[in-house]
Amino acid sequence: MEQDKIIALAKSTISTQAKSIGVLESLVDESFAGAVNEIYHSRGRVVITGIGKSAIIATKIVATMNSTGTPAIFMHAADAIHGDLGTILKDDIVICISKSGNTPEIKVLVPLIKNFKNKLIAITGNKDSYLGKQADFILNAFVEKEACPNNLAPTTSTTAQLVLGDALAVCLLQMKGFSSQDFAKFHPGGALGKTLYLKVADITINNMKPQVSPSASMQEVIVTISQNMLGATAVIDGHEVIGIITDGDIRRMLSSTDDFTKLKAKDIMSKNPKLIENKSLAVKALELMETHDISQVLAVENNHYAGVVHLHNLIKEGII
Repeated sequence: MEQDKIIALAKSTISTQAKSIGVLESLVDESFAGAVNEIYHSRGRVVITGIGKSAIIATKIVATMNSTGTPAIFMHAADAIHGDLGTILKDDIVICISKSGNTPEIKVLVPLIKNFKNKLIAITGNKDSYLGKQADFILNAFVEKEACPNNLAPTTSTTAQLVLGDALAVCLLQMKGFSSQDFAKFHPGGALGKTLYLKVADITINNMKPQVSPSASMQEVIVTISQNMLGATAVIDGHEVIGIITDGDIRRMLSSTDDFTKLKAKDIMSKNPKLIENKSLAVKALELMETHDISQVLAVENNHYAGVVHLHNLIKEGII
């Protein structure tokens, strides 16, 4: 196929999906709101089931709900009628996803769910289907046609299911007051989570703590910077930070003087260095570095020198 035809087909597919998703907005009604409130007030979990491509969408919705504070679990519709029905507990709410709402597995599964007295939410493109008529709440996922040229492969319909699942999750997290701090608790291993919970102290505790006195010689300053491998040293008077000397300061000093043997740390240090509280989020250190175009920030705790955060530390932690 020629390149321009491929591009045209891709654009047509995206356009078809976009138009169908746009229609969904007009299909959200009181039944959707009722489903959200039912889940919000439930003491159980959300069990999401489906078959075929709808089952794949169900697993994604489960993942989204779990990561945003709504406990959820996936149950394959075919497996449910062959032993996995025990997944559903007394207070659970079941969401059943099916484009047609009339597949054989769904017709077997739905009466069993109703016998258990669990509330049933349907995400279906046919609200007059068997599933639609049996459900307590219907989330209308109707699409006029699939993006597939043969109108067969689940494309637009599964996208609609996914969007409705996201809408459910977003409504629930808003009602629960789910914050960025809560999100971090559920994503501790990812870079996104780290931006929400990793503190400066988590970095400085693992770094060397280079420091010299204001009267330190240039030899002492250079050795301190080299040994600690952070490209800088704090200049400390008592416990107070009064300056910083970076390897850039050393290079500028060497290029501007032939005799540095009489120079002291206080003579070449940068006064009033940028400081950050040790309890601050590490991402704040990055913002400080970007704002002032620097590679290191000195950390303090109760006005006492606590250590150095280097740009490389933030890169290693995945903050950048």
